[in-house]
Amino acid sequence: MTTPQEELLPATSRALLHRIAVAQAEGRAPSLVASVVRDGRAVWHGARTSVDGQVPDENVQYRIGSITKTFTAVLVMRLRDEGLLGLGDPLEKFVPGTGAGEATIAELLAHTGGLAAESPGPWWERTPGSLRPELSDVLGEQPLLHPVGRRHHYSNPGYTLLGALVEELRGISWEEALRREVLEPLGLDRTTVRPQAPHAGGWAVHPWADVLLPEPAEDLGRMAPAGQLWSTTADLARFAAFLVKGDERVLSAESVCEMRTPAAPAEAVDVMSGDAYGLGMQIQRRHGRLLVGHSGSLPGFLASVSISVEDDVAAVVLANCTSGPLVSGVAADLVRIVAEAEPRIPDAWIPMRAVDPSVLELTGQWYWGTYAFALRLTADGLASLEPLSGNGRRSRFRPNGDGTWTGLEGYYAGELLKAVRRPDGSVSHLDLGSFVFTRQPYDEAAPVPGGVDPEGWRGIG
Repeated sequence: MTTPQEELLPATSRALLHRIAVAQAEGRAPSLVASVVRDGRAVWHGARTSVDGQVPDENVQYRIGSITKTFTAVLVMRLRDEGLLGLGDPLEKFVPGTGAGEATIAELLAHTGGLAAESPGPWWERTPGSLRPELSDVLGEQPLLHPVGRRHHYSNPGYTLLGALVEELRGISWEEALRREVLEPLGLDRTTVRPQAPHAGGWAVHPWADVLLPEPAEDLGRMAPAGQLWSTTADLARFAAFLVKGDERVLSAESVCEMRTPAAPAEAVDVMSGDAYGLGMQIQRRHGRLLVGHSGSLPGFLASVSISVEDDVAAVVLANCTSGPLVSGVAADLVRIVAEAEPRIPDAWIPMRAVDPSVLELTGQWYWGTYAFALRLTADGLASLEPLSGNGRRSRFRPNGDGTWTGLEGYYAGELLKAVRRPDGSVSHLDLGSFVFTRQPYDEAAPVPGGVDPEGWRGIG
């Protein structure tokens, strides 16, 4: 019997250190820290620094900017799961009078609410939140720049509205709700709204000279749900593990999976790059693998969390500079290094404990017209329908307990699959959202829509 290697191999660790060293040197970052998560726990931490000689460990705080949005999205999804709101509900139902109330909760989460990217001046990231005490100060006189629901347009004010939604339905501040409902249950005691020592200072690096300028660290006030938080690589490593598998104390695995699912119509440029946006999470295709997570930036800081669910590998990268290293690219590289050098060891195959004979007889080859498919049962209780050619529509299906199955992904997501039986109980065909699947191509014994030519199959000449 063998078990997965828990710690990374020395060669892998050196490759990770080399990658962040190059990023810190070429990006001219005062410091850069990173962690890698595998199998739900941190397995590597690395750091490089050029300021005061103190190498930051995994408990030094950095500002994480828009990664805060993912935390806010978790709070909103909790409200949905408790039945206090629906994702299709308009904001106006809960927070009236904003001027942006026709946008739904889902549209605000996915940045498709039509709102502006930023609040009206002055520059909100470098000025105190006391200058914007009300929602009207954040939204301005014209909150909407685009038709609601028509396009993805990243919006910081949109997440201010979601923070206000949390406060309205919980009756406490966004900060308090976050602490009680997410940070404490997940053990993220070094993730805070205001910096707590030890923490990095934020710097601007001159673009044409190797000199530094301190950046202000403002309290963002109403804009806090969009970018206020400070955190560490250790805490974000735990948060990344949660975003893969969920935690019933906070949010189920099904709900975090929903957050990772594309929810916004992509711009043409994003389609070409493979980028999309879910419910509070960015979705990217890099190095041939699908990555989810979020990036963040505020004056003086850059941050990224990047997760490959398929490889069960995540990376966190934090730097204390306004511009410099492309931390999202570094995080993607760290994931790639581990996934390629030490590929995930699959779980052992386990047979099903029991199977209903009436279900077992549905397995095997089926035809949709002349397209050949295979229906298989798996030990997790699901069924899969896949084209034998390898190309085409495919999906897994979960049983509904009444002899029908519901599609879980792709074209057949939400569609109903059922076996249609003859009076004697034998299976005539499968019905999948009105499509007829038969045991033979256009089986004349099955009720194929449009009928089957009585002369049958033939050659020419």
